[in-house]
Amino acid sequence: MHGTPHVVSDVMTHTVVSVGRDATFKEIVRLMQEWRVSALPVVEGEDRVVGVVSEADLLCKEEFRDGDPDRYTQLRRIKDIQKAGGVRARDLMTAPALSVRPDTTLAQAARVMARARVKRLPVVDALGRLEGIVSRTDLLKVFLRGDESIAEEVRREVVAHLFPPPASELRVDVHDGVVTLAGRIRDSSLVPVAARLVRAVEGVVDVDFELVPQENGAGRP
Repeated sequence: MHGTPHVVSDVMTHTVVSVGRDATFKEIVRLMQEWRVSALPVVEGEDRVVGVVSEADLLCKEEFRDGDPDRYTQLRRIKDIQKAGGVRARDLMTAPALSVRPDTTLAQAARVMARARVKRLPVVDALGRLEGIVSRTDLLKVFLRGDESIAEEVRREVVAHLFPPPASELRVDVHDGVVTLAGRIRDSSLVPVAARLVRAVEGVVDVDFELVPQENGAGRP
């Protein structure tokens, strides 16, 4: 899938364990342990996602086990205190569920996770039905892309358009995801544009330049 951004459906886990609103506290803990996950979607009807219950939600019960919180804590963390008394998914879950669609780009999904400070997101269709789950680890899969595959895309999608021969003579080298553009260019004003476009190629970790001006060029790198 070169030349176009990867989307969530490319990397998400399709087999997902979920629970209903009436799932008990212990059932949720058991499923998390069994499936080695830190959160479960809560669904109703035809697998429509209505919430997510996470380890953080469950830990409220342990946190507030040995006494009543002070008034400041009661005001600041009223939802967590309510969850501490929960015994079923409907009482424990965070709702509405924060989710993404299968065609969401990996960059967009990463921003959603970062802003919400969550480790995974349910993936739902247009009707809110569960299709999969995407985690931080899934989003990092793009960085497993091979160096030569990255180099090929950079040559085709960036260099060929910005620095076509004979005006420029550029070599593209990639090592562990770091792209180096080396050689001669005529128009150095395009270097910032090239840096932005190369960094947008999926799998790229960083970009370096080893450039010199064409002898008859109009600028300096």
